[in-house]
Amino acid sequence: MQYKRILLKLSGEALMGNRQYGIDPERLKEYAEDIKQLTDKGVEIAIVIGGGNIFRGLAGASKGMDRVQGDHMGMLATVINGLALQGALEDEGIPTRLQSAIKINEVSEPFIRRKALRHLEKGRVVIFGGGTGNPYFTTDSAAVLRAIEIKANVILKGTRVDGIYTSDPEKDSKATKFDFISFEDVLKKGLKVMDTTAFTLSQENHLPIVVFDMNTRGNLLKVVAGENIGTTVNL
Repeated sequence: MQYKRILLKLSGEALMGNRQYGIDPERLKEYAEDIKQLTDKGVEIAIVIGGGNIFRGLAGASKGMDRVQGDHMGMLATVINGLALQGALEDEGIPTRLQSAIKINEVSEPFIRRKALRHLEKGRVVIFGGGTGNPYFTTDSAAVLRAIEIKANVILKGTRVDGIYTSDPEKDSKATKFDFISFEDVLKKGLKVMDTTAFTLSQENHLPIVVFDMNTRGNLLKVVAGENIGTTVNL
């Protein structure tokens, strides 16, 4: 395996499958089976998941809701998704811990860095819920922050697109895909990989990002094995 310790970033929308909202149990099962392929090979895995399939704070704010209130609702949505993913992973026999940046002691551990590292060393998958615990920060920022804290080798951003393109491939048939691109070139070309705060934090800490299609079965294992899947952003 090319990477020993990874942070997998999943969007909440990815859990919807073909539904309009909520969680698709079949999609959860597929993700859990793909993740099990890695744990069987000794890869240490942390996961940050969004909450957009349940509630998005920014969308609520655009309709007149208080932004801070909306963001806290979004953080709770990520904990719900984390619980769902934890259940799916445990169904596959994978020991899993959910840690939340917001204290919800009945359903999750509080985020404690040393405890998270210990779980990873023992082969447990760690899901980080609750974002950063602060409003105005996205789950992309939470993913980069946690990846740095646990000394992950890479951030794997699982999306429904198979990499980074010159423009939106769903709208532009002439869009071309990058196999490799530097942080600097992403910024120069104005490409959307993560929000600016998260992307800059990753760049400053020399933490590579791989954007790939998580919905193609087997891709996750191929990325971690070092195959040229998706787009790698590095220095």
